[in-house]
Amino acid sequence: MKYILLIFTLLFSACSVKNYEHTQTKIITIKSPKIKFSDAGYLRNSAKIMELELFMAGKCIEKITVNHLICTSEGCMSKSGFNKDYLNSAYPDDTMENMLLSHAIYGGKNLTKTDDGFEQHIKDETVDIVYKVDSHSVQFRDTKNSIIFKIKDTDE
Repeated sequence: MKYILLIFTLLFSACSVKNYEHTQTKIITIKSPKIKFSDAGYLRNSAKIMELELFMAGKCIEKITVNHLICTSEGCMSKSGFNKDYLNSAYPDDTMENMLLSHAIYGGKNLTKTDDGFEQHIKDETVDIVYKVDSHSVQFRDTKNSIIFKIKDTDE
């Protein structure tokens, strides 16, 4: 019995309460097969975990926590499982994490430096992505799969 409790604790500890070092208020827009959202939110992170907290009319409607798993109000899943359910199964596992951290996606494929950040244009048989990052925003648009993900500073 104690082994079952230990396994249960380890499996569900990914979704437990965390202490975050940084909290930023952002304007967040998400259009995907499972989420349609555009309003204020918080992006919180520490060295090992990130959380995107989405608010509408002052009420938290969704939390997306990213560490070795991705947890939502529906439970925790692998990164590839999250992509399959919320984004697109063709995306690399670290896509959501890289967008939240303003890092390059697809291993830096087709990366072009700009004055204030970078851009990536990725097109193949499954995706048509334009990804732009600058000091105030992250913009991801996949026109082939009708997915939009934007994070913008509130003071812009």
